[in-house]
This record gives sequence, structure tokens and C-alpha cells, in this order.
Amino acid sequence: MYFTATSPYILMTVLLIRGATLDGAIDGIKFYLIPTWERLGDVQVWVDAGTQIFFSYSISLGALTALGSYNKFHHNSWRDSIIFACANSGTSIFAGFVIFCVLGFMAKEQGVEVKDVAESGPGLAFIAYPKAVQQMPVAPLWSILFFFMVILLGLDSQFVGVEGFATAITDLFPKVLRRGYNREIFVACTCMVSFLIGLSMVTEGGMYVFLLFDFYSGSRIILLVAFFECIAVGYCYGVDRFYDNIEMMYGFRISPVIKWCWLIVTPLFNLVIFFMSAYTYSELTYNRVYSYPKWAIAIGWIMACSSIVMVPIIFFWRLFRSSGTLMERIRMTIKPKLRRHQLREQDTDPDELISETDEYYDHEEAVVSAPISEIKVPLNSSSHSIPLGVSTSSVARSGSFNSVMYESAC
Repeated sequence: MYFTATSPYILMTVLLIRGATLDGAIDGIKFYLIPTWERLGDVQVWVDAGTQIFFSYSISLGALTALGSYNKFHHNSWRDSIIFACANSGTSIFAGFVIFCVLGFMAKEQGVEVKDVAESGPGLAFIAYPKAVQQMPVAPLWSILFFFMVILLGLDSQFVGVEGFATAITDLFPKVLRRGYNREIFVACTCMVSFLIGLSMVTEGGMYVFLLFDFYSGSRIILLVAFFECIAVGYCYGVDRFYDNIEMMYGFRISPVIKWCWLIVTPLFNLVIFFMSAYTYSELTYNRVYSYPKWAIAIGWIMACSSIVMVPIIFFWRLFRSSGTLMERIRMTIKPKLRRHQLREQDTDPDELISETDEYYDHEEAVVSAPISEIKVPLNSSSHSIPLGVSTSSVARSGSFNSVMYESAC
């Protein structure tokens, strides 16, 4: 994984040096850096920018949650989050120079403007850029380097995506998947299914299938998922409790501005971008010519809704299982599920918060009954539980808040 994550930087640097020496590269750089201010009035520009940040940072996709849950309890994920955000955006800017140097050369060769050769989506990586590389001296060498870089990026993304999915399923069924090689077998089956689905995208009509998955399964519904995550942490679990838990992990208090981001700024941003995307929605087309049939659009919406439909289903399921009046059931459904060692000194009614027999926890773990002020968590311990009732992704690992902090800071 370290090789697949770092090698693309070396390859991009090589391609940038070569691209910068081409005739017309400066035209591509100017097109890349000089903004067209009139586009700021286009709603679609804001929607694309907002959703791009989500997918570029893998926010609300489960990958950061899974990877962050493996950190030590006192690991400073606040620092990691800042480094991650800067490195991610910096890489995107750096990759832009690599692409537009070559596109400027391609435009110069064809005698057209850069905007006439620049494409968005898969067309840029698999059509426009390869065409430009073909016109360069020693074209096979640069083609090999480019597609080798693309393969490494794909592998790296696959590692993270599969790990996020496997971790979530493993934590749901720990007694099954944490025995022997069951988890490895499950990961192998996941990769095989993904491979078979991917085969359909390299057939003669594979681009149609690819665009259907790309447009709907990776749709803007993820903004709604992020909104509910903010509501769960900020209002159901409690922003002050979460803030205190982070201090317990880090040993210092982070900026209080972050609290207002969790409560207001982030959920409001998600809703605004989501409604803007709904306002600008148009059904999927290919090359602006082919319109997808209604049954394909229906399949796309089923994939899109699968990302969010479990939120209301689980809510009403837990509401139905609760007892009491409707308001009592709602309070029980959204109440944090804690253990004794997760309580704070300022919790005046701990019996209302403790739920030591909740089905989401590993009952084989010992329950600590000492008050929170007396609990000493080893700096290098990796066997204690997570002091956060709303997350289950790290019960059997280090159990830090790093997973949530990665997404919160991004």
C-alpha cells in the first residue's frame, strides 16, 4: 500500500517535467490557473465543487472511519486531519498542472483552444490525455508511465474501499468473521464480486455501465448521508459530550469553532449543496447524445437510494422495538448508548445513559464500573473500548475517535 500510495507522485513529477517542456504547455497552464469569473454564477459549478470535495476526501464513505479506528487511543488525529486535507488538495492542484501541460500541447498541435480539447469525467483520463500522449516523442514510454500511474491509483483506492466495507461488516458480525480466516475469505469474495461487476465495464458497451454507476451509485445522495452523520453526532450524541471525549483522547481541547461547524455550518452546507444538486438535476446522457432508457434510470436511482435508505429503516425499526409513548420511544431511539467508563463527571443521571446490554456491543468485553475520573487509559494501549457510544467500528480494535475526526476536519 505504501508503494501504491507514493509511486504516483514520482510518476506525476516525471510527467510534469516532460509536459512542461512541450510547445504550448504554457497555454494549458494559463487555461488551468486563470479563472472565468462568470462561471461563479452557475449553480452547477458550486454543486460540482462541493461534491468533488466529498469524493476526493472520501467523506461519509466509511473508508476514513475504518482506517481511523485502527489508531491508538491517544493518537493525534487532529494533526493527521489537517495534513490529510492539505496533502489531498495539494495533490489535486499538482495533478492539474500535469494534465493541462499536455492538453496545452495537444491544443497547439491541433490549432484549437485548450477548452476544445479538455474533457471532464472519464473522457479526460482515457480519451483526451492518451490522445495527447500519442503526439509526444517516445509516446510508448509516456503511455506506459501514465497508465501505470492510473493502475496504482486504482489499486490504492480499492484497498481503502474494500477495507472500509469489510471493517463495517466484520463489526456487525464479529463472532462469525473474527474466527480463523473467515475475514480473509470474506474480503476475497468481496474482491471477486467487485471484479465481476467491473468486467461489465470493459465490454463494448462498458462505458454506458460505468457512467451509470458513476452518476448514481457515487451520487450526491452522499451529502444527505453526511447531513445525518452531523445530526447524529451534534444533536443526538451531543456536541459537548463529543467535544469532551475528544479532549479525553488528545489531552487538549481543540478550537471551539469546530463545535459550531458540527452543529450548524457543516449540516447547512450539506443541505444547501444537496438541494442545489436536486435543482440542477438532469437525467444521465452519454456524450450529450444518447439518453438512457427509463429502466436504466430506475436501476441508477435504486443504487443511489441504497446509500441512505438504511437510516430511516433502522430508525423506525428501533422505534418499533421500544416501549412507551411515542415521545418516549423517540427519546429512547436517539439516546446515546454508553457504558460506565464512557460517562463524564458532569453526567448527572448516568442510569439514563448506560445501556450495557445493547446489541451493538461485544458482550465478551469487561465492563469498567469505576468513575471516569479514576480510569487511566495507557498511552499505547490497543485493547480498550471506544469512549463514544454512537460508533461501533472500533470496538475490537483501538477504539479512538480518529475515524470521526478525519471526516469532521475535512
